[in-house]
Amino acid sequence: MEATIRTVLAALLLLLLGACATQAPTRSDPRDPWERMNRATYAFNDRFDKALFRPVARGYRAAVPHVVQTGIRNAFDNVDTTITMLNDLLQGQVTGFMRDTSRLLVNTVIGIGGLFDPATAMGLEKSDRDFGQTLGKWGVHTGPYVVLPFLGPSDVRDTFGRVGDAYSTPRTYISNTYWNYGSWTLEKVDWRSRLLDSDHLLDSAYDPYAFLRNAYLQNRAFKVRGGSSQGEEDEEQKMLEESGIEPTPEQSQQPPPQPGKPPEEPPSPPPK
Repeated sequence: MEATIRTVLAALLLLLLGACATQAPTRSDPRDPWERMNRATYAFNDRFDKALFRPVARGYRAAVPHVVQTGIRNAFDNVDTTITMLNDLLQGQVTGFMRDTSRLLVNTVIGIGGLFDPATAMGLEKSDRDFGQTLGKWGVHTGPYVVLPFLGPSDVRDTFGRVGDAYSTPRTYISNTYWNYGSWTLEKVDWRSRLLDSDHLLDSAYDPYAFLRNAYLQNRAFKVRGGSSQGEEDEEQKMLEESGIEPTPEQSQQPPPQPGKPPEEPPSPPPK
């Protein structure tokens, strides 16, 4: 009888520990009012990634020569330059539009359809603009954070931006179902292979969901505002806490500087 009781208590303890290990943080984030739904979608995406997407990306990296991977990447980036060009105009970036137009022409003609990237060597650097960023420049708020099935982190504004970007690339207007799905799959596998070296950062985080959410929102805020986002220090501290990284004593003891007030200098030693 006592052995049975001990067995039952041990099983209950293990269940309790497992629940504590997987329980979501109780502190809510106002940017993420749909957290319960988002965590369920994230769990689905994570299982799909570990079961299929990540192994396929590893096989792609191992089997396809690096020069071929680079050519595939360049070709997709080149044809999608039209997305950047359109958003250059929508954001009033005339110089950027001219540079990206020149980049498209150079890589298409000299780079053999975009397989090579001579434009970068000529000083025509690649820009990074999309319709979600344009909406932010126009003053549209992000809306709630949302995790999309298979596509990952986003927000309401960027979700509409993805639709706008989809209609800004010539690939959408190719009326060939096999080509469309095949090119989309190849692009996503190539994109996932580029993230393999960063998997350990997410896997080692205390709360990978919250870590990825904060990283995504901060990155998008930086792209829209072109500088530090509001409360960025607080968000960085939150990311450190959720990833299990402790701040250094200097970071934890030093008070944050007050806006408009220069940092205080240490008192000078008394005269001897």
